[in-house]
Amino acid sequence: MKATPRFIVSDRVSRRDFLKLSSLAAGMGGVMVLSGCGPAAQDSTTGDTSDDTASDEAGEAVLGDGKTMRVGMEAAYPPYNWQVEEESEYTIPIDNVDGAYADGYDVQAAKIIAEGLGMDAVAVKLSFDGLIDALNNGQIDIICAGMSVTPERASSALFSDSYIDDDIVMITKKDSQWASATTFADLAGAAIMGQAATMYDDVIEQIVEAEPSVTHLTPAETVPMVVQNLTSGTADIITYSMLSVPKLLETYPDFVELEMTDKFEGSVMPDNAAIANGQDALLDKINEIIDGIPEDERQQMWNECMDRQPA
Repeated sequence: MKATPRFIVSDRVSRRDFLKLSSLAAGMGGVMVLSGCGPAAQDSTTGDTSDDTASDEAGEAVLGDGKTMRVGMEAAYPPYNWQVEEESEYTIPIDNVDGAYADGYDVQAAKIIAEGLGMDAVAVKLSFDGLIDALNNGQIDIICAGMSVTPERASSALFSDSYIDDDIVMITKKDSQWASATTFADLAGAAIMGQAATMYDDVIEQIVEAEPSVTHLTPAETVPMVVQNLTSGTADIITYSMLSVPKLLETYPDFVELEMTDKFEGSVMPDNAAIANGQDALLDKINEIIDGIPEDERQQMWNECMDRQPA
């Protein structure tokens, strides 16, 4: 069964509008910010290339050196991507962290893309907001990092069709006065937090516009920190990944998802891979690979990552 891609360009420019999902906080680890290195990706300036894609001698679209696919990600955003110390059938090495490996949904998608291109995937661990710069500087060949295409990002890189879609929901404590809220007006007086530089923070302004008494808290840098702020009582409500809610509620049984009738606008977040501009034929090949992943396989990969992610 061929998957139907959902290529969505959000009107809001944010980090994981993409950013997509989050999983979970147990583990409360911070994001390591490391820089990757390596040769620049090929582009349309290559000598005898007749079109705007990188090519090998046979005229086939080639990513990077055609052998090792360097995948940019945080390796700190479960279940999309996270770092582990042991190799398994699910992992790829992290090139710039000795003895470390990456796992997660983005990793599984990257492995499928690499296999389709006849390459071996390795992760390069970077801060999320540095990924597109790293792509354009040639430090990495592709981004698979829970990133969604936005108008701003689309001007800086080529984005693939989505390999999974997420949405944004809200979480509070079961004993909270807002636990039964269904409309933005019902959230009057609440202090709400999301993750910095992501759509999870951006959408809170939609609530404030509808109910000015809501306090838009300074966002936390990581998803675990967002969850910790709800646990400590600093935040009354947090924004969170719809796909990751089951694992969150399993880990934090005193949390509850708000059953909202008011919905965020433009909050559906596709997970798109990104490559440097000028590689249109290669993007077509990557989309062909993604489109060939059956929907049931995508869901199975997600479920397995939810079970396998750090707890």
